[in-house]
Amino acid sequence: MTAATAPSGAHKQPWTFCLVGNPLIKRQIREAAEQEEYHNYHGRMTNEWLRDLEPFGTDWHKPFLETAPWLIVVFKRIYETDADGQKHNNYYVTESVGIATGFLLAAIHQAGLVALTHTPSPMNFLTKVLNRPDNERPFLLIPVGYAASDAVVPQLQRKSFEEVANVY
Repeated sequence: MTAATAPSGAHKQPWTFCLVGNPLIKRQIREAAEQEEYHNYHGRMTNEWLRDLEPFGTDWHKPFLETAPWLIVVFKRIYETDADGQKHNNYYVTESVGIATGFLLAAIHQAGLVALTHTPSPMNFLTKVLNRPDNERPFLLIPVGYAASDAVVPQLQRKSFEEVANVY
């Protein structure tokens, strides 16, 4: 898997990628995500945040969590436990998992598939639904598949090179 080849702090590789294709588990994930998202859209998110989301036409309904053939749930591993039960820290966990996830998304794109980075917040329900160990924290939920025939991609304007880079 391309994502697993990413560099990481002290080469600890502090990630776990859970591949979910089971319809019953996808339904559990959708129901829990929609519950959290309902609360987000009805009080947790600021008005500014809601305005920023308007161009995407999103709301708390997340049917794609069941219609996508696969969900990839990315977990970051805060520490490792050895055979004696001793905890050992991982380093630069968020940065390392972010790089690995970037590799994964690029590989998905290169394979001709589509993906959506979804971050229901809070995401602790993913730990429970997938019965993950105490050292793992949800990082990202990625529905993956082929684009639906009626899929509409928002017309987004990317920042220019000058806006994102400084040349010295």
